[in-house]
Amino acid sequence: MDGFQTILKFFMNRRTAIGYSFMALLTVGSERAFSLVAFRCPCSNENFRYGLVFLFSPAFVLLVIGYFLNSKTWKLFTGCWVNPRKIFPKGNICHFFYIFGQITLNALVAPVMWLSVALLNGTFYECAMSGLRNPAYLDVVCRNKSVKCFEELHKVACGKSTMPFSESEELKLTLQAQSQILGWCVIVTMALLSLLTTCCASCQSKVSHLQLMFWRVYAEKEKEQLEQTFQLYATKLSERNLKCFFENKKPEVIPLPAFQAWEDASQLYSFSSSKQHYSTIHRLVEEGQKEINEERETTLDFVDRREIP
Repeated sequence: MDGFQTILKFFMNRRTAIGYSFMALLTVGSERAFSLVAFRCPCSNENFRYGLVFLFSPAFVLLVIGYFLNSKTWKLFTGCWVNPRKIFPKGNICHFFYIFGQITLNALVAPVMWLSVALLNGTFYECAMSGLRNPAYLDVVCRNKSVKCFEELHKVACGKSTMPFSESEELKLTLQAQSQILGWCVIVTMALLSLLTTCCASCQSKVSHLQLMFWRVYAEKEKEQLEQTFQLYATKLSERNLKCFFENKKPEVIPLPAFQAWEDASQLYSFSSSKQHYSTIHRLVEEGQKEINEERETTLDFVDRREIP
């Protein structure tokens, strides 16, 4: 039993890395499935559009899914038409763009993985760029090649060109090399961006490393307990209502938060260095439902940044 708990604790402590690894494997598998099953380069003037659709459409879909699965998205936008100040609070107009930028960075993880894998494989890029009819690009690719290169470059991806085999193979390798270079550029750029984001969040933090670790554990436990409490109270309320309906009895009082309390608890939390509150609910419990002028900073963003959307 102790061994099982040790293994479980090991995986729980590394769930972020495991999650990203699983996402990477899923992306690789999806890309290979698209390449082998669905992708058929037309070898015509449609190559460019067809290749770009397969390269960027799945990335866009993954981006949208990333927005959908991030709880911050719905905390930010729910009720924003009824109460515009929710996303543009008084005296802090840039707060919306700051939070939305963080949501976007989290949502970009899966699309960037897709683009990286697709570019490293080179199939989609090879098809797309073989159909590009830009004269300057053709001059670069077909330099020191026969005249047929300008006319039949779109057939190279399918192996239907009448050019000599060595010349056709060289063009395919050139296009694949370009794709792989772009893929590594995307990977390196995102790695540097992640490093800079992490460093900036750490450098601006007014909370120590140990307190950040405690904060992360607290946020996780509160989320787990909140879901369990939802289940408990929803079950109690539904059982009471059904029992009173069928037995024609007066309902007993089940205390639930007021509408304003639900609204206040649903706000995105911003850290205030004057109070040790670790969530919106923690703040409401300690200080009650009242307007609080908070100092906004990036500490909580550092805590939440590790979660996968």
